[in-house]
Amino acid sequence: MTRPATALGPLLEGVVDYAGLFPPAALDMAGAVAEYDARRRGPDAWMLGRFVLPAARLDELAAAAAPLWARDETPWRLSALLGPDIAADAARVSAFNDGHGPRALVDAVELKATTPEAVGPALAAAPAGIAAYVEVPLDASLDALLDVVKAHGGRAKIRTGGTTATAFPQPQDVERFLAGCVRRGLPFKATAGLHHPVRGEQSLTYDANAPRGVMHGFLNVLGATALLRSGLGSAQALDLLQEQDPAAFRVEAGAFVVRGHRLGAPALRAARGLLAGFGSCSFAEPVADLRSLGLLQ
Repeated sequence: MTRPATALGPLLEGVVDYAGLFPPAALDMAGAVAEYDARRRGPDAWMLGRFVLPAARLDELAAAAAPLWARDETPWRLSALLGPDIAADAARVSAFNDGHGPRALVDAVELKATTPEAVGPALAAAPAGIAAYVEVPLDASLDALLDVVKAHGGRAKIRTGGTTATAFPQPQDVERFLAGCVRRGLPFKATAGLHHPVRGEQSLTYDANAPRGVMHGFLNVLGATALLRSGLGSAQALDLLQEQDPAAFRVEAGAFVVRGHRLGAPALRAARGLLAGFGSCSFAEPVADLRSLGLLQ
């Protein structure tokens, strides 16, 4: 379970927040708990982050996972999605942590705000002392939203896809979000549509006759963040977000090379200091794809 000694270590450690309860996987609680437990004990556990679930299902999680927590040496880290009644879900999170820590701990919450005016009250109602990620729309209010999230001590969240082609934002909009967070030193996470390392056309669900669409790649998003954080411009970041050739991504001794830009461990750690990770309903898929590309042994 030790992370690789290559540059992929600092780039990908703990990067995948497991969201198997959500589409397109949409597992039941027992199935998602079993999958997360198996991946925690597998050889690629160094890439695994939090278990993601709605705050309203915390008690259901406890019932399904309590036997596993009794034998685990390390606690399960959880990210709880807060619904429209943020205060009620915040109370659920606090009660869960009081009753189940340190075997399992909600140490991040995720919520939505569609206007700058909604951000302050939403974060004020969120649980105190827990990292709070605010999902924001990629519209004309983006800069104002990011300003307010930063001012209120929150973190940002970008939705990068879904189960329909229209759910995937344009690369230009993703770049605006990344650049906005980098300029402000604002930590953020991504969610949905990042199952694959490199941008390309993929099936959007696991159905036999699933529709297809172009999905963003998590190496594209991570690499673009690192380029912006290293001082390169939006044009280079946008080019990287649109890159569909796997050969544009290479691992060399002590560096990750993207479209000819050599990113060493300090640059990768700085990027991950901003991009906390991404939610994915599959953990096996990102790992398998990295291996198929020869980037992971």
